[in-house]
Amino acid sequence: MSAKHFQGGDVKTFVGGGTYVPHHKGFTEKKTITRMAAPEQVVIPLHQHTGAPCEPLVKVGDRVEIGQKIGEADAYVTAPVHASVSGTVSAIEPRLTHTGEQIQSVVITADEEQGEFEPAEVRDPAEMSVEELKECIKEAGLTGMGGGAFPTYVNINTKEAVDSLILNGAECEPYLTCDHRVMVERVDELIGGAEILMRCIGATKCYIGIETNKPDAIEALSKKTEGKEGFEVVPLDVKYPQGYKSYLIKAVTGRDVPRGARSAALGCIVRNVGTTIAVYEAVVYGKPLIERVITVSGPDVPNSGNYLIRIGTLASHILKEAGLEDLEGGKVIFGGPMTGLAQPTADVPVIKATTGVLFFPPDLVREDLPYTDCVRCGLCVQHCPNWLYPNQLSILAEHGVLDNIEAEWDLWDCIECGICAYMCPSNRPIVHFIKRAKAIVDNK
Repeated sequence: MSAKHFQGGDVKTFVGGGTYVPHHKGFTEKKTITRMAAPEQVVIPLHQHTGAPCEPLVKVGDRVEIGQKIGEADAYVTAPVHASVSGTVSAIEPRLTHTGEQIQSVVITADEEQGEFEPAEVRDPAEMSVEELKECIKEAGLTGMGGGAFPTYVNINTKEAVDSLILNGAECEPYLTCDHRVMVERVDELIGGAEILMRCIGATKCYIGIETNKPDAIEALSKKTEGKEGFEVVPLDVKYPQGYKSYLIKAVTGRDVPRGARSAALGCIVRNVGTTIAVYEAVVYGKPLIERVITVSGPDVPNSGNYLIRIGTLASHILKEAGLEDLEGGKVIFGGPMTGLAQPTADVPVIKATTGVLFFPPDLVREDLPYTDCVRCGLCVQHCPNWLYPNQLSILAEHGVLDNIEAEWDLWDCIECGICAYMCPSNRPIVHFIKRAKAIVDNK
């Protein structure tokens, strides 16, 4: 299957590797964004971003208001965290997070009557300096909301010459539709956020990359940007992992991305569409990143949908609100099924980078699936988007032969997209082996 022609424009994609996975987006792609009821308690990790963890600014027993800063760090690469509800701090202690780590968290017991964030003022970005715009983004604790969680302030505070802003609306993971819905329903905020980011980085061009299985998003943004100088909506082939930064840059701009290269060095800054809307809210309303749109989905989720959910809400509350009372034997996944993480319990909070909370019923859960030795079929090599040898990496990792795995087999170039495990006829947990190898090599 190759790139096609779509509504008067060529469909673009990256060259080599990748695959076409079932979308399973039908559960939620037509469902408008709905605000989920606030939980009785939130658990807000003080480290939910790339960089230094935050230190608490509150203590047990303190009263906090929605939007109040409750954690920050002195480091450059970091992002402050804020209260997503009004209430009382009931604990500051390590709590389980979606990565399996115990992370210092602020636990807030919410007031019974819970309001929404109310801006103290409404600001006009056109009347603000670039430094003021950046300071708003920094103070709001914005991070990449597509999964990477890199602090947005650090991302845009570049001294390199950047001519292009690329908005990532690919959303190539199965089941996930939160980005799709914000592109359809929040067009004005998305374009407003893009214009703010363009000023911050000095870009003259804004590309919006959207896979063609979202024709309503392509139409809405094409109409909004028609005649707007510097904006271009780019239809993308529905090919996984189309939304990965390097492949998106190549597909949209045609620029080659050397391994390990920073996007800014190539004249590009890439931001998720959800992050871009959060930029608009931070600058115009002074709203910190205290809630986000999350896809709640799965084959047997009665009220699946795209929900605006407060950061720190436990998955158990989310699934109950979506109509699931009994999770026995099923599996909760944070993120998408290709790159997401299965959870040992539903008592885990969503964070700034949580794109989805999925539930798979017992009949679809395959715990400890037997696997065999690699049969050298080469499917993982054929479909690897980074031109690696996942088969060899997994064999070396499985047997602990790690001395030269980095230098000879490019261990760190693996983006853990999951295609190799998806394609493997021997059911080998290739990504698991590679993750384990990375952890061992990183700790040597």
